[in-house]
Amino acid sequence: MSNRLFQGVVHQMQGAIQRTIGIVDDTLSIIACSDLPRIGTPVPELSADSFLAPDSFTLNGYTYKPFGTQPHSEYLLFVEGDDPEAARYAALLAVSFINIKQYYDEKHDRSNFVKNVILDNILSGDIYLKARELRFNSETDRVVLLIRVASHSDVSAFDVVQNLFPDKTKDFVINLNETDIALVKEIRAGVDSRDLEKLACSIVDTLSSEFYTQVSVGIGTVVSSLKELAGSFKEAQMALEVGKVFDTERTIVSYDNLGIARLIYQLPTTLCEMFLKEIFKRGSIDSLDQETLFTIQKFFENNLNVSETSRRLFLHRNTLVYRLEKIKRLTGLDLRKFDDAIVFKVALMVKKYLTANPVKY
Repeated sequence: MSNRLFQGVVHQMQGAIQRTIGIVDDTLSIIACSDLPRIGTPVPELSADSFLAPDSFTLNGYTYKPFGTQPHSEYLLFVEGDDPEAARYAALLAVSFINIKQYYDEKHDRSNFVKNVILDNILSGDIYLKARELRFNSETDRVVLLIRVASHSDVSAFDVVQNLFPDKTKDFVINLNETDIALVKEIRAGVDSRDLEKLACSIVDTLSSEFYTQVSVGIGTVVSSLKELAGSFKEAQMALEVGKVFDTERTIVSYDNLGIARLIYQLPTTLCEMFLKEIFKRGSIDSLDQETLFTIQKFFENNLNVSETSRRLFLHRNTLVYRLEKIKRLTGLDLRKFDDAIVFKVALMVKKYLTANPVKY
C-alpha cells in the first residue's frame, strides 16, 4: 500500500476533524499522520496484539481502530481523544481507509493481472476466474500497442504514456523492460486501423516533440476476448520486428497492414535461400548496384509505368529502358511484365529478410 496515498487522505481529513489523526502499520511505526514530524516514529505502547482487537480501544489519550483487508488487520488508525466522538471519527475513518486500500490494491492487482495475460504467464482456465475476482470486464474490445524506445531522454517514457492515458480502470500501461512499454487500450466498437494509427501517432509525436524521446509503435489486432490479448501483444511485437526489417523509416507499424511482409517473416530461412537461388539462377541479385536498386524501387512505386518513372527520376525514357534491359539480362526477369515484377519484388523482400536475420517471437 502506498503510504503517500494514506498521507494525502489524512491531510484532507484533518481539516474537517480538527484533531490529530494517523495510521500505524504492523511494524508499530506511524506511516501517515496529520502531525508531520511524527511520521516514521515508533509507538512503543502498542504491540502485535493491538491489531487483533475486535473493535476500537483507547490508549494514552488516543482512540485506535484496527483495519485492513487481510484475515487479520494490517493497520491501526488513531484519532486524538478518548471520548465517544473520537470513537465515531475512528469508525468512520477506518471505513474510508479500508475502501481506499481495496481500490488501490485492486488497481495494482489488475495491472499485474493484465501483464500476466499478455505475457501468457497465466493458464487460460484461470484467466476468467481471476477476472471475476478482480471485477475485470473480460468481454470488451481491446488492443495492445507496443511502444519501443529508440532514444532515451531525462524523462521517463513510461510516466509520459501513463499521463496520456489516466483512466486506470480501462487502460493499462505496463513497463516490460528498459525499452518496451505495452499499452492495453479499451476501445469502442467500430474503431478501425486508421483510428488506432492516429492514437499511436499522438504517442509518438508527444514523446518526440515535447520530451525528445524517439519511439516506434507496433499495433496488434483488436480482440474482444480477454484470453486473446496475448495474441494481440505478439502481433504488436511482430509488427515492430517486421517493420524493422522491411520498412525501417516507419515509426508506426500495424499488424493488419503488414501484407506479404508478414508471410515472408514467417518463412524458414532455408526455404528463403532456396527461393533466391531459384529466382536468380541466371545472375546474382548482389550484382545490382545501389543506383539500379533505387531505380527498381521507383519503378515499383510508379506502378511499372516507364514514362512516369523516368519523369520522377529526371531520366530520359531510353535510359530507364536501358536499365530495365540490363536487369533482365542479369536476372532473367523483365520488370515491365507484371508477373516478373511481382516475383522480383518478393525476392527483394526475401533478400532483405535474410540480411536482417530478425529475432522471432
